Amino acid sequence: MGPEKREADVIRHATASDRFAVIRLLRDSHAAAGWTFTFQAARAEALFKRHAESVDGCCLVIGEPAQGVLMATAFDHPFGAGKMAKETVWFVAPDARGRAALLMLDAYEDWARSLGCAVAGMASLATNDVSPLYERRGYRAVETHFLKPL
Repeated sequence: MGPEKREADVIRHATASDRFAVIRLLRDSHAAAGWTFTFQAARAEALFKRHAESVDGCCLVIGEPAQGVLMATAFDHPFGAGKMAKETVWFVAPDARGRAALLMLDAYEDWARSLGCAVAGMASLATNDVSPLYERRGYRAVETHFLKPL
């Protein structure tokens, strides 16, 4: 018999009651990424609703209250690769990291498979490059994106 799952390790789809915890996590993610534009709680709330309420959206959380969030969408790949899942944001509070993060990836991949996705994508910020983690999980780099402030 394996170890018991702690409540902090339970991955679940977010509900409306997770809204404020997820907005807090999105604010913390914004700060950790080093974005130079101002965080906007109203946009974070809209992002939460879009992912939590859409049939092609996913908003996974870990913990009670939520200590981590992974949002993604599924769509037809524009070049014909079939349906694709793409992560929008993934952030786990520093004190909740570790195995919990891997469990979130497992749940994300399971969700993508359940929608018939042929591939799943993850992003890694230059300010927090976790590409070695993705590579160990079977992800491969396919594009590099660049942003320029205008």
